[in-house]
Amino acid sequence: MTLPAARTGVVHLAERTPQLTGAEMVAALVPPPQFTDAAFDTYRADPAFPSQQDAKDLLGVFSGAAGPVKGGLFRRAKRPDVRPGVYLDGGFGVGKTHLLAAVYHAMPARRKYFGSFIEYTALVGALGYQNTVELFRGSDLLCIDEFELDDPGDTMVMTRLLGELVASGTRLAATSNTPPNALGEGRFAAQDFLREIHAMASSFQTIRIDGTDYRHRAVDGHAAVLTAPEYDAAIADAASRGVASDDAFDDLVAHLARVHPSRYIKLIDDLSVVGIRDVTPFTDQSAALRFVAFIDRVYDAELPIRATGTSLDLVFPDEMLSGGYRKKYLRAISRLVASTLA
Repeated sequence: MTLPAARTGVVHLAERTPQLTGAEMVAALVPPPQFTDAAFDTYRADPAFPSQQDAKDLLGVFSGAAGPVKGGLFRRAKRPDVRPGVYLDGGFGVGKTHLLAAVYHAMPARRKYFGSFIEYTALVGALGYQNTVELFRGSDLLCIDEFELDDPGDTMVMTRLLGELVASGTRLAATSNTPPNALGEGRFAAQDFLREIHAMASSFQTIRIDGTDYRHRAVDGHAAVLTAPEYDAAIADAASRGVASDDAFDDLVAHLARVHPSRYIKLIDDLSVVGIRDVTPFTDQSAALRFVAFIDRVYDAELPIRATGTSLDLVFPDEMLSGGYRKKYLRAISRLVASTLA
């Protein structure tokens, strides 16, 4: 039997108009590729931050992968918490998504789902609220990565949805981001989360995870920038072995406004490299936030980025980094650095 030849060549994301059905959106509710085999055994807790091992132990109990956590030689074992939900509170790059995926894989459940906050809210938009409730009703586990509190409407919809699911027996596991070592911000993330989902607050046990961003432990803090000849050579090389995208930064950013964020995953379908030319700093916050959502999908797909122009870790100006979306921008910077060095 002859296998079909692998696709190669260059494509332009600004020319793609992906479509995504409700069924495809549901089928995509599984851990990202880099966490397909995530397990508690492969989570390397940093001994400098004991909360990481504590979180690993507690989540092992929550998922049924481990027995009660021992409190010491002469202390009784802690009983598993009876709350139906756990919320992982901590900075980016400390392994929250790995642990969330480990919960997903370890829990012996017949019906379980794993998705980002934006994927769940997009599903509600595509199917309608009541149809989404019926879809998930009776499911064993719902994992929500990067729970976002920026949009009151989306937060209210998700809180209502989770309330109905918990009432039907569904267990929940959620994460969100707080920037490490940012004075004051990290310590109040859990309170912010519980306040915004006040109707569901009593359903969650908060698990704090401290640490430093693992993506920056062995690399410097700047994204790689290529010269024009270096970029052309990198894209040509990638296109000879797979499918590489090549877009001017302004064209890509403009196109993201015409594609719903729920379809960004289809926008990069079949790519091996993302190429972005002539990067410049953002001046529009809406465009910057769409780019953050796009980078989340690129990072989840483990795609390297090759770019020219302004270093991608410098695209968010100070006024944006000091504003209400600071956490999102810092997460994106962390992922941009990692992706350009991949």
